[in-house]
Amino acid sequence: MKELPAAFAARMKALLGEEEFRLYEASFAEPAVRAFRVNTEKISVADFAAIADFAAEPIPYVDTGYYLDCAHIGSHPFHHAGMIYVQDPGAMATAECLEIGKDWWILDLCAAPGGKSSQLRNKLGEEGILVANEIVPSRCRILTGNIERLGFRNTATTCLDPVRIARLFPETFDMIMVDAPCSGEGMFRKDETAIREWSPENVRHCAERQKGILAEAVKALRPGGYIVYATCTFSLEENEMVVDGFLQKHPEFELIPVREAIRSVTADGIAFEGCKCPNIRECRRFYPHRSRGEGQFMAVLHDTRPASPRPAQTTRPAAKTDPVITDFLRDTLADFDPTHITVYNGNPVYVTPALAPDKGTAFSCGVTVGEVRKNYIVPHHQFFMAMGKYFKRRIELAPDSPELERYLHGEELSVGCENGWAVITTAGCTVGGAKVTGGRAKNHYPKGLRK
Repeated sequence: MKELPAAFAARMKALLGEEEFRLYEASFAEPAVRAFRVNTEKISVADFAAIADFAAEPIPYVDTGYYLDCAHIGSHPFHHAGMIYVQDPGAMATAECLEIGKDWWILDLCAAPGGKSSQLRNKLGEEGILVANEIVPSRCRILTGNIERLGFRNTATTCLDPVRIARLFPETFDMIMVDAPCSGEGMFRKDETAIREWSPENVRHCAERQKGILAEAVKALRPGGYIVYATCTFSLEENEMVVDGFLQKHPEFELIPVREAIRSVTADGIAFEGCKCPNIRECRRFYPHRSRGEGQFMAVLHDTRPASPRPAQTTRPAAKTDPVITDFLRDTLADFDPTHITVYNGNPVYVTPALAPDKGTAFSCGVTVGEVRKNYIVPHHQFFMAMGKYFKRRIELAPDSPELERYLHGEELSVGCENGWAVITTAGCTVGGAKVTGGRAKNHYPKGLRK
């Protein structure tokens, strides 16, 4: 059993009481719970259940979630195909607190590695927009890689601080997820580093940073919108105290109940001396000794002002479309919308005209089509993954086939497919792309993703 910092243990005893603290402490003798969600952008839950070749028990509060009993899931063909996203079940609870509209614009302000972003994107329809932001460049690259693997469209990733986000997107989003950087107390069972780095001073430092992040996030929210504030820690300073302080500064907001499915697996928020919020217990705490998963805190903050129209986005100038791009799309795809073709940061992209961040502000925007050479295009992996279902040429390989194994290792394949760009699929879902010439499929699966 892990040895907890003495000061942390004392704080948790004060929060939980002696008897419940013993149950919490005993949870450290149990292994961390593993889980995954089905990516419904790629495959329905029913269709996935019909082909799953490993044990998976449904998570009661996440329609797409399952507890995981499979080793080396990262090398499984279903993972390569973007059908699943591995995520802690406690973390999944935060995106399930609120009923989300299909046409909402959502900002995930502290998004890496992308679990909550992908969960939120699955709840949106074609009219919905997701902006996933991560301030740390290396983490933003990981976030963008996951967005690409999962095949999302109408999504932008940004690498900006909250101040700049607020300036670029004033009163824009229907919902903002603020999964704030924190002291990580809820991760102690699975992360030794979090234990080593914990201190009361770091708790206070994190709380001040969280208040600053919320102060900027609110500027990007539409009147009538929602902020889901979340952490993976237990301290009052970073959780209920941050929520209470925010509500005192923003009387137009109210703390509202979460969905009953989440209430049933979480504990009430904790009142503290000096708390001004009369219903602070509507905050929710996900404890590892009460539910299967790691620690989480969540609160839903609602702007009670009447909803107003979203500010008009900057009109994107009509891009002069290079004939090479349109010719490539006509040859490759069975269907596409010409109005969705533009150039962003020097690359051709396929994206709804509604999503038009200023030049240079997004790390990625929509679906990168590929690299334009002299008179041809080399498709980007994201193009295969996001547009695969529209491809004219599709090469289906069984999940357990040696051919798929060879493809994931970067080898060429012998195929019965006409010449041109094709997608490699398994169970109908795109794994990657290939260039077919004379019955040979030249492998275009990225080297960094190969087995």
